[in-house]
Amino acid sequence: MKAVLTSLIGFLMVISTTSMAHEAYSLTPPKVSVQLWSVKDQLKDDFEATVEALAQMGFDGVEFAGDFGPFNEDANGLRLYLDSLGMVASGAHVSFEQLNDENFTETVAFYQALGAKVLIVGWDKRAWDPKGIDFVVNELNRISLKLKPLGIKFGFHNHEHEFNGFKGTTFWDYLAKNTMQDVVLQQDVGWTTYAGRDPIEYVKRYPGRTITTHYKVKLPEGVEGKLPIIGQDTIDWLALTKANIAVGGTQWLVVEQEEYPNGLTPLQAVEKSKLGLDNILKQL
Repeated sequence: MKAVLTSLIGFLMVISTTSMAHEAYSLTPPKVSVQLWSVKDQLKDDFEATVEALAQMGFDGVEFAGDFGPFNEDANGLRLYLDSLGMVASGAHVSFEQLNDENFTETVAFYQALGAKVLIVGWDKRAWDPKGIDFVVNELNRISLKLKPLGIKFGFHNHEHEFNGFKGTTFWDYLAKNTMQDVVLQQDVGWTTYAGRDPIEYVKRYPGRTITTHYKVKLPEGVEGKLPIIGQDTIDWLALTKANIAVGGTQWLVVEQEEYPNGLTPLQAVEKSKLGLDNILKQL
């Protein structure tokens, strides 16, 4: 453990020359959550049995993506249900529309009751549209300011399209550089690597902004002999996790599974990725 702390301190020394040098990030390993989109069909069949299966895998929390099963209008009940399983809501994916002036109060009340303290826009094609990117940037800043006094962080989640070129950089970099430090950059590691980018570099490039990150495998085209399962792929998860802890300010590692190789069911694939991540975290 001393050797790991030494390496983590080394990461902190690297960022000491940046404008973020005054901030100190926790060396505590993040908690592990699962994005419920991974098992979306199973949730529709049996919400409670699916969530309970995830709890048995040892997840600390779940990240919601719009499906609340029988608790659709009962955030307090859902929070109590998760608590009974030893889990919490690590966050949720939402849309800009859910947080517009008309819907803001109702949406925020639901997630406050649920205990979700990080809301992330999971998808918006304006984020890679030259005519739409400034809308995304402005809304991220505006809504983040409204949510801050309520103790809720707001951010955006990338796919591969955000790494397309724009104004001498990428849409993702443009978004990061033109939003406030409080805006969370929820990196989807799978899509970052699929786009040919280095996820570790992006954690370091924007210190303190990877509060929550999606641990997912999306194998780049042409890769053979690997599987879209954490620990059976091409990503250096240990080095990435160290960077997340030392530089990213990461509080939640969110496992997401969108591919189910070798005939695995979604739950089986999620479990294999969870076990792979557990083995990585043991090396910290």
